[in-house]
Amino acid sequence: MQRVEGKVCIITGAASGIGREDALLLAREGAKVVLTDLNEEAGRQVAAEIGANALFIRHDIASESDWQHVVKTTVEHFGRLDVLVNNAAILALGSIEDTTLELWQKVQKINGDGYFLGCKYAIAAMKETGGGSIINMSSVAALGAMPMFCAYSASKGAVAAMTRSIALHCKQQGYRIRCNSVHPDGVNTPMTQALAGGQAIPQEALDQDPMNRMAAPRDIANVVLFLATDESRFVNGAEIRVDNAQLISGL
Repeated sequence: MQRVEGKVCIITGAASGIGREDALLLAREGAKVVLTDLNEEAGRQVAAEIGANALFIRHDIASESDWQHVVKTTVEHFGRLDVLVNNAAILALGSIEDTTLELWQKVQKINGDGYFLGCKYAIAAMKETGGGSIINMSSVAALGAMPMFCAYSASKGAVAAMTRSIALHCKQQGYRIRCNSVHPDGVNTPMTQALAGGQAIPQEALDQDPMNRMAAPRDIANVVLFLATDESRFVNGAEIRVDNAQLISGL
C-alpha cells in the first residue's frame, strides 16, 4: 500500500528486535530509513537487506554530538526528516534495594537523555519542512508497577511524561509535529530473551496461550507504522498500550 511513501525515518536500535522490524516494515511501505545502532555489523546487514533506501549510522543515543551527526547526515542524504522512532534502550533488573546509583544513572542516561536528545534535534529538523511524527518507545512499566525493574520503570515513565510535554509544546507552536508513546509489555526480542537465559522461544508456541504476555516485534512495528502515517494525523500525545490487556488485568 506504500503507506509512508517518500517519508524519511530515523529508527534507533535498528540492528535487532523491534527496531529491525520497524525499519523493514517502514521501508516495505515506501519510506527511506536511517538505521542507527552501536552494533555496526548487524545494523549494516539490515540496511543492506533493505537496499538503496536505507542508510546505517553508528550511534550512541546518549551522545549529543552523535545525535547532531545523525540528524544532519539524514537531512543531507535524504533531504528531510519526517519520522523519528526512539527505540533503542537498555533493560536492567533491580528493585529499589538492589539498584546501585551507578546502574540508575546509566539507565536514565540512555533511556532518558537519549530520547530527550533525539526529540530535541528531530524537532529542529522537522519544523523546517512542515512537521512530522515522533514515536517514543515506552513500556507498560511506565503505567503500572514492576518492582523488579526500578530504574527501567523510572526511565520509561520519564519518556511518557516527556512525550506529553512535547506533543503539547509542538501543537502550541504550530509545528504540526506529533509525539506519541508506545507501551508494550513483553516483546520476543534478544533483549528480553537474555533475561530468560538467552533462549529464543518460537512465537508460534507463545501465541498458543491466550494469556500470552510476549508480543512479536511485528506487533509493535504495526503500531509504529500507523503512527508514522498520515492516517494517524489526529493522534497526538497518546499512550498506546500493546500488551494483550495485561495492564488492566494486573501486572
